[in-house]
Amino acid sequence: MKKYLIVIERTESGYSSYSPDLPGCVTTGKTAEETAKNMREAIEFHVEGLRQEGFPFPEPEASSSYVELPA
Repeated sequence: MKKYLIVIERTESGYSSYSPDLPGCVTTGKTAEETAKNMREAIEFHVEGLRQEGFPFPEPEASSSYVELPA
C-alpha cells in the first residue's frame, strides 16, 4: 500500500486539494472532508490511468511538518 500526501487548502468557494507526488492530480469540494474524499478518488483514477498507459507508478516522496512560532 502506498501513502500519498495531500494538501487541502481553503478557497473563496470551498476547498481545493493536490498531491505533490502526483502533478496535475487536483480536486475541489465544499468541505475539507468532501475534498479529501474527492482527492482519494482522483488519486485512484490518476494512478489507474498511469497503469493503463504503461507509465511508471510514482513513489510517494513528499512529507510534511509544522513550524511553531510564538503568537
